[in-house]
Amino acid sequence: MAVSLENIRKDIRMRNKSDRQMSSAWLLVYFLPIIVGIVVTVYTAVYMLDFISLIDPLLSTYNYPYDEFAAGFRSHFLILGLTWLLNFTMSIRFTYLFVNRRSTHFKRQKFLSEDIIAAINSLAKTKNVEVEASLSTIERTVREANAEEIEKSAILWAVLSTFVPFVQLYVYYFLFNDFYRHERREDSFWEDLGRTMNILGINFSVSRRTQAMPDRSFVLYLILTIITAGLFGVYWFYALLKDPTEHFKHHIETENQLLIALESVTV
Repeated sequence: MAVSLENIRKDIRMRNKSDRQMSSAWLLVYFLPIIVGIVVTVYTAVYMLDFISLIDPLLSTYNYPYDEFAAGFRSHFLILGLTWLLNFTMSIRFTYLFVNRRSTHFKRQKFLSEDIIAAINSLAKTKNVEVEASLSTIERTVREANAEEIEKSAILWAVLSTFVPFVQLYVYYFLFNDFYRHERREDSFWEDLGRTMNILGINFSVSRRTQAMPDRSFVLYLILTIITAGLFGVYWFYALLKDPTEHFKHHIETENQLLIALESVTV
């Protein structure tokens, strides 16, 4: 039991690295090219109007200061180019972070689940209590998670979503779908675990989630993004930030309760 409990502590300490709670400030990645594009376009239009106003329409020979005009125009395109490069870099970065926190969280949860099962088995043998029937349900849930929650390469998907058309949409799809299914499966795991620990005489119950992850429709979100000319994409992006963060917050509360319950047995 002592070894299993120490492994659980290690799994919980890994939470700080795996359960990355990304700030809503990442919405700037979505807004930045739009804002800069509008500013540069307006500035360019004003610059061109100001330049044209310098031309005397009464002159029969036109001697425009082309060098000055070209230099100013090039500076505007340089700003747009730098903005595109920044957005390009940030796009790769946030896709990497999204996919990486999915994979690292699922991996950590796999280790935690296996160590919890080992701890329950150890306690059952120590107390000579039969828990095989209840524990088999938990083990089945873990096997399903291992089969479905396959690790995805964050670097690969970040690169593909940047250079291959429509891959980013697929990334959005599996992030929504995978986390939703993970949370539903996890709720069953915690419920069955609480029942099993009660059989062992350990008081452990998981509080209800304050914000359960909604089953978001990828097709609906895609249609709304198209018909709103990308404006709904702001909320879509926000949901990708918010849903996992709320999921991770529940983990903190539940895992702390679990650790207190298990440590009370060994005291």
